[in-house]
Amino acid sequence: MIRRSDKLIAAMQQQLGQEAKAIIEGADPSLLARAVHYLFTKETKSSFAIEGEVPSADRTSRFVAALGRADDFDTSDKNAFVGLQNSIVDPRYAQKRWRPNQNYVGQTASDFTEIVHFIYPKPEDLNDLMNGWMEMVSQVESGRVDPVCAAAITGFGFVFIHPFEDGNGRIHRFLIHHSLAKLNFAPPGILFPVSAAMLRAPKAYDAALNAFSNSIRSRILYKMDDQQSLTVLNKTDHLYRYYDATPQAEYLYEAVAETIRKDLREEIEFLEVFDKSMAAVKDIVDMPNARASSLIRFVLQNHGTLSKNKRHQFPELQDEELARIEEAIRSTGRGSDTPAGEL
Repeated sequence: MIRRSDKLIAAMQQQLGQEAKAIIEGADPSLLARAVHYLFTKETKSSFAIEGEVPSADRTSRFVAALGRADDFDTSDKNAFVGLQNSIVDPRYAQKRWRPNQNYVGQTASDFTEIVHFIYPKPEDLNDLMNGWMEMVSQVESGRVDPVCAAAITGFGFVFIHPFEDGNGRIHRFLIHHSLAKLNFAPPGILFPVSAAMLRAPKAYDAALNAFSNSIRSRILYKMDDQQSLTVLNKTDHLYRYYDATPQAEYLYEAVAETIRKDLREEIEFLEVFDKSMAAVKDIVDMPNARASSLIRFVLQNHGTLSKNKRHQFPELQDEELARIEEAIRSTGRGSDTPAGEL
């Protein structure tokens, strides 16, 4: 259930989808293609970073490829989830079915006892829960539900069920993109890197997760053995099946708004400035592209001037030429107040 709260009503009235389309329509197609490539890579690295991981080049490319096909992902097919999980985790932790073990989120105390923060559904409940989740996704993707709210129910609902041993968080964020793309909230081929917003403000993301975990913690009875193995003692499937997802929907609207107004807009603006700077620099000194690119990046990152500790990297430039280059870059409108993006 999602309540039509005042906060959600105000968020829906912002027309964020239209705002994103306006940003995209005003961008040069070739520049937009470069921005999209960066945003897909940024989303992948951010999604792994939330879990404290740095993906290999191979795992990065696999996740980027999966994101590129997110709108076509079949949320009604268990085998599709198994394949996705297998493609994004270390091969040693790939699974062929829903998890067979009870798991939980905990913290080890100084006396080596375990402090339990959140308990996931019992393994024997997973089939029914995931079947119900799949049916729910089919209903909310019919077009009658606000796209961001549908993405919140879909993505957060999955991670609360936690059907795998590993990879649930990345799949949860993947599913947010799936819903936004499938319901045409995100323009075709465009991705809003919500994981970047989550990574920048982890407390807000944790609060969205904890809003659910705190609401059910006291209703779960369990015991812990000497091996820190946990057993749930009471019926709990209804706690995960029926819950108030309003906090998660409100949070996701904030994250999506930030990615549109910060990540999408700033990356396009940065590339526009970078291209103008490249033309200006090469008009002053016909440098090789790689060196010009490095010089521009250093100047932008240092708010419009080349730092003294980077000056030695460009010994071929005369001071007068460098001063003209710095002024040319500053004149593009970026370099004094906004940090540069990545290439």
